[in-house]
Amino acid sequence: MKADSRDGQASGKGCIMTALRQSAIRELEKIPEDKIGFILQIMQGVNGLYNDNQSERKEAFARLEKLRRKGSITDYDAELASYREEKYGK
Repeated sequence: MKADSRDGQASGKGCIMTALRQSAIRELEKIPEDKIGFILQIMQGVNGLYNDNQSERKEAFARLEKLRRKGSITDYDAELASYREEKYGK
């Protein structure tokens, strides 16, 4: 991998890596092998939070749409008067 002095990014094998990503990889290389599994789980969890957020929202919206029903009330003033009569007896 060779550094590109123009934008602080390294390129190699068809990928561009930012300085932040390079720093993260250097830190990962310092971690003992028996701790890598734990770090990998954390990374997958964080990645899942970003990727699944939109699909979860869409699924939740679809569930809400299924629960939604059309109202049968056409005369809202009469409905309100009827409710008040039931509740307050006026």
